[in-house]
Amino acid sequence: MPPPTARRPRRRLPVALLAAALGAAALGAPAPAAARDSADSPASGGSYLVGRGIADVTGEAAETGMMGYSSFDQKTSGIHQRQRSRAFVVVDRASGKRVVYVNADLAMIFQSVRQGVLARLQERYGSLYDEENVLLSATHTHSGPGGYSHHVAYNLSVLGFQNGTYRAIVDGIADSVAKAHDDLKPGTVSLGTGTLTNASVNRSRDAFDRNPAADRAAFPDAIDPAMTVLRFRQGDQDAGAISWFATHNTSITNRNTLISPDNKGYAAYVWEHGHEGVRHLDDTPGFVAAFPNTNAGDMSPNLNLKPGSGPTEDEFENTRVIGERQLDKAREIYDDARPVAGGVDSRLAYVDMEHVTVRGEYTPDGQEHRTCPAVVGASTLAGSVEDGPAIPSFEEGMRTPVAGILDALRIDTPSWLATCQYPKASLVPTGLLSKVHPVTPKILPLQIMKIGELHLVAAPGEFTITSGLRVRRTVARQLGVPLDRVLLQGYANAYSQYVTTPEEYDAQNYEGGSTLYGRYTLPAYQQEYDRIAESLREGTVLDAGPTPPDESGRQFSLQTGVVYDNPPAGRAFGGVLKAPEASYARGEKATAEFATGHPKNNVRRGSTFLEVQRLENGAWVRVLDDGAWETTYRWTRLNGLTGTSKATITWDIGADTAAGTYRIVHHGDAKNLFGKITPFTGATGSFTVK
Repeated sequence: MPPPTARRPRRRLPVALLAAALGAAALGAPAPAAARDSADSPASGGSYLVGRGIADVTGEAAETGMMGYSSFDQKTSGIHQRQRSRAFVVVDRASGKRVVYVNADLAMIFQSVRQGVLARLQERYGSLYDEENVLLSATHTHSGPGGYSHHVAYNLSVLGFQNGTYRAIVDGIADSVAKAHDDLKPGTVSLGTGTLTNASVNRSRDAFDRNPAADRAAFPDAIDPAMTVLRFRQGDQDAGAISWFATHNTSITNRNTLISPDNKGYAAYVWEHGHEGVRHLDDTPGFVAAFPNTNAGDMSPNLNLKPGSGPTEDEFENTRVIGERQLDKAREIYDDARPVAGGVDSRLAYVDMEHVTVRGEYTPDGQEHRTCPAVVGASTLAGSVEDGPAIPSFEEGMRTPVAGILDALRIDTPSWLATCQYPKASLVPTGLLSKVHPVTPKILPLQIMKIGELHLVAAPGEFTITSGLRVRRTVARQLGVPLDRVLLQGYANAYSQYVTTPEEYDAQNYEGGSTLYGRYTLPAYQQEYDRIAESLREGTVLDAGPTPPDESGRQFSLQTGVVYDNPPAGRAFGGVLKAPEASYARGEKATAEFATGHPKNNVRRGSTFLEVQRLENGAWVRVLDDGAWETTYRWTRLNGLTGTSKATITWDIGADTAAGTYRIVHHGDAKNLFGKITPFTGATGSFTVK
């Protein structure tokens, strides 16, 4: 069937559907001789300087839209676990070159975040850390506050830009890098690989099956089971690990409104907190365990191919199980990792992805093709039914707070653009709209980072496993290294939705409909990464390309701030509204309620809204906080007119909890009519755990 050539009549789209469409997004062979700079030496403590750092990036914990599922109804109402940024700095002692790798418990790294973090680092370190040697990546949790992009498409369901969340993320990432910088010590880097086959499933199998047999043969079970682990040591002390594995960080569904880093965050927390004794609020250097994603575009953790299902029917239990499976495999690989040699280096170029001429050597038919101005496809409306339910029907004319903005953005897709994007059924031509206001990005950062023998292809989107494979093959061939020494690091440095193969694109499933720049998006990436890899291999200076604009001055927010807070009549802030029971057995749940203020008054970055304290030698000692898996902090508005709200704190008392005397403490902040914000603390009476 030939592509469409006629201009289609204009249709009015239900506002909620259009918003959903815009906001939906996600040891083998030895190293080559050229990479063997110098072997690790006990006398020198290793050929690298290694530093690690971790910091809080948790944003606004109440009445802020959440990023990932594009649901107007999913707004934060508290914290299950805090979000963290984990940073590693590696310096080649021979050449003096250094790189920064960051993985944060976020849905995406937007260009806005990258610009903000680089500005912070420049303030602190001048040109030491710059666009080329800093790689920022996200775990892709869908259970964090949103509104931190500078592009309208990713802020719509959040009701615009949320400065409090943006500041927490930028400041937290910059702090994690600063801690890693201050922590630099002589050390070694080791590499290990393995496979994990029970933590992912292909959610777009019919599209995957369209790929050539040679590609499908690389993934016999239609999943990417590879896990790659970098182990870092400082002298004779373990310092941290980065464990890459491809699975969506969506064990928790869009029914949830508590902030959570999901399955990958759970894995990181248990390794740090449970195995290494790290206590994040102590703010002292300790083991850092990052669990980043790779090419997870079509990889779901929901093993039964429906939200919140698989391996159990409890979404939080699934989070724990899928996280634990990643953790157990990572620790197994970590123990067998072998030291690597080779320097560190990086290259980055900005590419206008809407206007790439792709040479025939990268296209399936051997002919030259072009990418297109961004278009969101109609199939995006279906959502990924395995991870996020399809959008239910809405009545024509339905109004939302962003209806006026959407009305202004509605334009037809011209026939030339529909032809370029064929066979996509074009819904929203965001590339054309971006000429008026930033809707989706067009100039994207493409980066390759080398850490010893491992090469990270930093990709600003969600690549399917076959898309990732083709990029990795291209880069490995150019660099002359084994394929398992090249990883596709997804969700890195910016975000531009999905990248499918041309064959997968033709299926126009959710992932294909969300591939913004047309059928030849992936070949364009292969061509540009090939160019970058050549520069890295030859050691040449790379043309940086066009600089993305700073859109910080063009932001809007329709989300109201906090007007004022009041405690319930006869109570003070921090007062106990519901006390715990006098005693509990292990396995039971302790609950307390407090009069509180709005969490937006202070996100308490690097701190906590709760503590579980134990009485030890006559003093109360913190044993858990709001970053712990066992606790939850939930905020509830009691009366919007009077500004009254409560905090509900729960503690699931684990089987290994020490017997003793405990209490629950709540920290909060209240705003008066004159705008003054005052911190407060409340505590329950004591209770026992037997």
